[in-house]
Amino acid sequence: MAQLKCIYTNVHNMGNKQEEVEAIVQQENYDIVAITETWWDDSHNWSAAMDGYKLFRRDRQGRRGGGVALYVRECFDCLELDNGDERVECLWVRIRGKTNKADIVVGVCYRPPNQDEEADEIFYKQLGEVSRSLALVLMGDFNLLDVCWKYNRAERKQSRRFLECVEGNFLRQLVSEPTREGTPLDLLFANREGLVGDMMFGGCLGHRDHEMIEFLILGEVRRGVSRSATLDFWRADLGLFRGLVDRVPWEAVLKGKGVQEGWTFFRKEILKAQEQAVPTCRMTSQQGRRLAWLKRELWLELRKKRRIYGLWKKGQATQEDQKDVMRLCRGKIKRAKGTQPPELEDTDGEQNEAPIIKGEMVSTAQQEGKHLYIINTVFITNPKHNLILATMKKINSIPAMGT
Repeated sequence: MAQLKCIYTNVHNMGNKQEEVEAIVQQENYDIVAITETWWDDSHNWSAAMDGYKLFRRDRQGRRGGGVALYVRECFDCLELDNGDERVECLWVRIRGKTNKADIVVGVCYRPPNQDEEADEIFYKQLGEVSRSLALVLMGDFNLLDVCWKYNRAERKQSRRFLECVEGNFLRQLVSEPTREGTPLDLLFANREGLVGDMMFGGCLGHRDHEMIEFLILGEVRRGVSRSATLDFWRADLGLFRGLVDRVPWEAVLKGKGVQEGWTFFRKEILKAQEQAVPTCRMTSQQGRRLAWLKRELWLELRKKRRIYGLWKKGQATQEDQKDVMRLCRGKIKRAKGTQPPELEDTDGEQNEAPIIKGEMVSTAQQEGKHLYIINTVFITNPKHNLILATMKKINSIPAMGT
């Protein structure tokens, strides 16, 4: 039987964990990646995409935090089911099955601890609609600390109502081990026996204490060839691009602006110049290509991180050992991708901010085998540091000359 390799985790701010997520996804070759608490808004549109995957996301509206995302491999035939209400943070994506095979709905949900009963009822209505006639896999952080899943009991009224909805839709909760602070806070449901298998826990992202949950969805899905647009640097007019960027009086227009306001203006001008100077072409791909910055050293570092985490869970390594390995691994990933120089990392492994003074775009080329990778990077600098804040188009692959 065909299998979809999946992973779910609560990242508690995707912004400083994007590179680690991309590296893990590439290393393990996941088909579906589900994430809660992305903390995304419109300013993250440039950085949210992952090469080789379709991204479905629902950001929290009007306030910071929350949000959910679902990455599905491009080669799968899938579409988002419109839930029509922004008061609940959940996504439903329908993946088409092969001929004569059932479709599968994959859902991801984040339920804030203070969510009211009205929002709960909206979620229950959506859940009832999607689970009525389709195979369903639902995962997320539901913040139901008082629920005992072994005996299907709960203390609070809202939690008991949640259990009623789960039972009414014939869902089975599959997580039996703690996922955060001794509690199964992150949950995984399926409405059909044998739909989910081989579940295991895969460590934590960054310094988070939420376990990553790996599992397989057992079902045959329809595959197709994805055709997506990419920047064509062979036909780019770099002279025009530099001229357009040089015309902007950066120091004058960015003076007095905050980090977010300055970045928004800078990004807008760079994209405007890119649109005029760099044409696009169609690219055919069935799978995401390997990230150029993900070298063997990082693969080994990620494996070491997972091994130390497993030893810590068994009591054979200290928590300090585990944190040291996580901090080292995260720093190496960021430096390999070029998103953080060593001197800008603080003692907790978080990125320090630097004031925006100047911006420029640099394109570099790197050949590996029969492919030439064009890396287009945006630099934000100040007098003391060179801080790479974003990559406008991380990696573009084109056939190398003479191959």
